[in-house]
Amino acid sequence: MTPGLFVTGTNTGVGKTLVAVAWTQALARRGHRVVALKPIASGAERDAAGRLRNADARALQAAASVALPYELVNPYCFEPPIAPHLAAEEAQVATPPARLVEHYRRATAGADLAVVEGAGGWRVPLYPEGFLSDLPEQLGLGVVLVVGLTLGCLNHARLTLEAIERSGRCAFIGWVGNAIDPAFERVAANVRTLERLTGAAPLAIIPTLRPEANRDAVSELFESRTMQAAVARLMSGTARP
Repeated sequence: MTPGLFVTGTNTGVGKTLVAVAWTQALARRGHRVVALKPIASGAERDAAGRLRNADARALQAAASVALPYELVNPYCFEPPIAPHLAAEEAQVATPPARLVEHYRRATAGADLAVVEGAGGWRVPLYPEGFLSDLPEQLGLGVVLVVGLTLGCLNHARLTLEAIERSGRCAFIGWVGNAIDPAFERVAANVRTLERLTGAAPLAIIPTLRPEANRDAVSELFESRTMQAAVARLMSGTARP
């Protein structure tokens, strides 16, 4: 099975897509055959052909070095920007974990590495049952936690890590801090606390980005030796829960 990185977050809107796209771009530059997937997305618009398309999934599709049709990048796409399980229920489209696992196997067949972006946080429910976290747990994917640096992130990060580790099925690759709140005080002190609570230094800290900033530059943060070592562990099979 193709090894993969599952990008989750402490909440919605913390920068999972930014991190997933940046890491995919960095891996592609280093010559990896990498696919980038968004199994479930809610919040989409129709293109000229009337097909639902999610902006985050399109960004992932464009970043990958292995070209995939949109339907393989994002097999479950829902129009309303609401919780995915509610959108699926309204559309009467079941999204069981077994189908997500099969989708992963098909979508990654021509790749040597996959980057998979979750939705919301770790324990996002599926319709009619299960959780999105069942996907990385059943496949044994490595997990990267994106921490939105804002008030409350310490509790959210620690609880998410505990949930990841409790199953014993996924290796915790590390965490990325994203400065989503310009008014957040004592950033350095909070990062030190996150290091203590997670037992690891951050893989990267993404600074506050101005709207006009070149988002492609973020991928340069993922060229570090720390990032390369994390990927090497995953691909060699030495990353263990």
